[in-house]
Amino acid sequence: MENQTLVKEICPTKTQEWIKNGAILVDVREADEVANLAFDVPNLINIPLSIFEERFIKIPKNKEVILVSKTGSKSLRATGFLVNHGYDKVANMKHGILRWVQKGFPTKGDVNSVIQNDNLSCCSSSSCC
Repeated sequence: MENQTLVKEICPTKTQEWIKNGAILVDVREADEVANLAFDVPNLINIPLSIFEERFIKIPKNKEVILVSKTGSKSLRATGFLVNHGYDKVANMKHGILRWVQKGFPTKGDVNSVIQNDNLSCCSSSSCC
C-alpha cells in the first residue's frame, strides 16, 4: 500500500498564532470573491484555485503557509497539491473565511457578502475554534 501524507488542518484561532509568527496566508478564492471580502493580515498572497497549478511556485517552501478559501474545501485541495509537490510546512484553515468572520478576526470589505446565504452557527461544544 502506498504511503499517503495527511494534510494538516488548523482552525482560525491557530491560524492567527501562525500569522503572528510570520506564516504566509494563501487565499485560493477567485479575484471577485477577494474584492468583496479579504483577510486583513500581513503576508497575504492570492492565487485563485483556477490558476493555482500555474502559480504555486510563487509560494516559498521554506516558510509556514496556511491555505484558505470560503469554507476550507477548495483550500484543502490546494494544500494537498502543495504537499504532493514537496511542501512540508503547509496547513489548511478549516471552515475558511466563514469561520474567520464568525470569530471576529480582521477583514476588509463586506462581511455580508459571505454570510448572507451561509449558516454560520458555531459548533455546540466548547472546543470550537
